[in-house]
Amino acid sequence: MVIEEIKIKKALNRLHSNFLPYKYDLNIYRGCSHRCQYCYALYSHRYLENADFFEKVYVKTNIVEELEKELSSKRWKREWINLGGVTDSYQAIERQYKIMPKILELMIKYKTPITISTKSDLILRDMDLLEKLAKVTTVNVAVTITIWDEKLRQLMEPGAVSSERRMEVLRQLKAKGINLGLHLMPIVPYLTDTSENLENILREAGEVPVDYVIAGMLNLRSETRKNFLRFIQENFPQLEDKYFREYKGAYWEKEKRREVYFLVHRLMKKYGLNSDYERFRPKEIIREQLSLL
Repeated sequence: MVIEEIKIKKALNRLHSNFLPYKYDLNIYRGCSHRCQYCYALYSHRYLENADFFEKVYVKTNIVEELEKELSSKRWKREWINLGGVTDSYQAIERQYKIMPKILELMIKYKTPITISTKSDLILRDMDLLEKLAKVTTVNVAVTITIWDEKLRQLMEPGAVSSERRMEVLRQLKAKGINLGLHLMPIVPYLTDTSENLENILREAGEVPVDYVIAGMLNLRSETRKNFLRFIQENFPQLEDKYFREYKGAYWEKEKRREVYFLVHRLMKKYGLNSDYERFRPKEIIREQLSLL
């Protein structure tokens, strides 16, 4: 893997979406070593000189300084920030650069609510900082687990830690005052949509227990579609015709999606889980919304 250090002019990325609950995204790296074959972020390298998302990771070496400028501004309203929406903040390179502790210290200093999405157990290194932040504002940590079979997981997510280890992350964070989520996505047709796989994951999540579960089926667009279908052709050629026939566009056939979501809903109910992420919106934002009523 190639590492390139870069300088940035702006740390926070303003999001313009009616579907996301937060308005800002923060990514300390570009590119990711997890090598997930279904990765939705492959598009982010489209306009760079090097288009290989998995083989070249860019490190934003001045992101801490730029972030403090933005958080200390009088214009900053302590908005909710999503960390790791494009690339995992706790991917392997973070062991070397140790940027996240400095980011979390700034969040504590400016009492800024955050959500972290990760597939890494490196987040446990920063448990004390996350606990400290949770005492002054809202902290949500969502761990993505979608494949329980380790052999299949290694094939589809070769650079990430095991799903069992990710579940252990949730267990260890449980007592830290942090809202815990499970991202059961993407659910991959004919590979991870089996009742056995989904029940294994949701049973373990229910034992933690996590505060919410967000499930989603595999979507195939642009670079993600090209990469994933090539992966299927090379590793599961018996499924190639089904994918080309049933993914006419970005989404799997509606009735098939509905069947999987029904199964997920039934299993969540069985293990006492819910999908009510709205309950864990930052208190600051809820108060602001109420003041406008």
